[in-house]
Amino acid sequence: SLKNINIKATTKSEECMPLSQYVIMCVPTPVDDNHMPNLSYVVSASERIAKNLKNGQVIIVESTINPGVMREVVLPILEKSGKKCGKNFYLIHCPERIDPGNPKWNVGNLPRVMGNLTSECGKKGKEFYDSIGIPVMMLSSVEVAEVTKIIENAFRDINIAFVNELAKSFDVLGIDIVEVINGASTKPFSFLPHYPGAGVGGHCIPVDPYYLIEHAKQKGFTHKFLMLAREINNSMPRFTVDKLIEGLKQIDQSIKGCKVAVWGIAYKKNINDERESPSKKIVSILRQEGADVIVFDPFIKGKSDVQDIESSLMGKTALVLVTNHDDFLKYNISKFKQHGIKLIVDGRNCLDKEKIKSLGIIYKGIGR
Repeated sequence: SLKNINIKATTKSEECMPLSQYVIMCVPTPVDDNHMPNLSYVVSASERIAKNLKNGQVIIVESTINPGVMREVVLPILEKSGKKCGKNFYLIHCPERIDPGNPKWNVGNLPRVMGNLTSECGKKGKEFYDSIGIPVMMLSSVEVAEVTKIIENAFRDINIAFVNELAKSFDVLGIDIVEVINGASTKPFSFLPHYPGAGVGGHCIPVDPYYLIEHAKQKGFTHKFLMLAREINNSMPRFTVDKLIEGLKQIDQSIKGCKVAVWGIAYKKNINDERESPSKKIVSILRQEGADVIVFDPFIKGKSDVQDIESSLMGKTALVLVTNHDDFLKYNISKFKQHGIKLIVDGRNCLDKEKIKSLGIIYKGIGR
């Protein structure tokens, strides 16, 4: 508990750094609208640290960065202070690992990897993480640590892209991908289930691959596999809207002027993080197509158009579920009929397909 610990928060680096033995950089590393990495936050933070750097301090970068950033960007900025790494200060890269909303794995118990610029830096970094009980694997170089974090998330992106492509294929073939994945999951080895959906969100999976793609491109290598995965996953919001249009045609209705409820703003269930959420793209496409859209998320009511589930459904023809919050999964399916919902697009394949169809409501999933 932090109850009896004296903690002071400040936005002024010159106020806290002289009092600190350890300085942890955990600034965002986003991409711009053209998917180009934006290291401005890393540069700015490094410059602020350099201005207030004192002898003996341990600087730990936890932000996700491409290989080369520690040695080619952060280190030169810090050494402009006149101090030398490994002698006057110690520089470590220990990329963060976190799974928001996961009750089992959190910042306190997830093992980490660490890369260092000198052996002395490594000792200092290990001492810090040992002191707070976080297991750390020491890697041979800072570049290895940088790229390790990126491939962790690229692995997820690639496998999600694989099942998203299968979902599109099975949609044409009339095969239910959920049943296929459940069947394949009975194999006790060499298969790791991933699931299709309306799009990939969050600050890691849809962002980190671009850092490796662009860095490799600058060095003369083209990551075709990573680029294809990004292309497929970026296409899923449009595919989701197309499923809505397809369903509306079955009831002879145009998307123009259609009253549509969108459930979910957050990129993941039971959290309020909306970074890179596919919901934003889906809502934008729906409005471009002329739909009358109402958005609701019980975890982000400040950006919702209404404040409760019932209001979101009132007077709507169709529902698009983008985020599989528990509040949505617990909703009484029979009420969809009472509200006059004629079509449901299940962007997470989490609703009871057969029960919805038994009510006479058109059900469209992702690959179902």
